[in-house]
Amino acid sequence: MQATSYTYDPETRGGSVLLDDGTPVEFDAAAFDAGGLLLLRPGQRVRIESEGEGAALRITLVTLQTF
Repeated sequence: MQATSYTYDPETRGGSVLLDDGTPVEFDAAAFDAGGLLLLRPGQRVRIESEGEGAALRITLVTLQTF
């Protein structure tokens, strides 16, 4: 699934993304670390992996979207 980086806190390594329908979804340090990223800037397109649906949606991986 693709999304757009919305917020990122380098101290906690957590943040949020916006899904293509505009829904914000938060991610934690474990999801950020799983993607091997060092930094994330607002507006970057990212690829995410998730589990669950609706209010139980949880991001398990955040990495940069490459074309």
